[in-house]
Amino acid sequence: MLLSVLLQAAAAGVGISKFGAALGAAIAVIGAGLGIGRIGSSAMEAIARQPEASGDIRMNMIIAAALIEGVALLAVVVCLLVFFL
Repeated sequence: MLLSVLLQAAAAGVGISKFGAALGAAIAVIGAGLGIGRIGSSAMEAIARQPEASGDIRMNMIIAAALIEGVALLAVVVCLLVFFL
């Protein structure tokens, strides 16, 4: 299926770099969503095990989610620059 999409993009005159940029942005967003979801579920499990440490766990969860989101935003910006330039 992916090969047919690549062949259609090449035949239509659309550069493979644009297709790669769009695919890269999609992978970055999906990866960030999965990573933040995993952080959230692990934090909820940790808070359920040790409710007295919920403040520290929540703070670490927010910092990790912000770092993941920053990397994903950078990846999307780079992919959009490749796509439009």
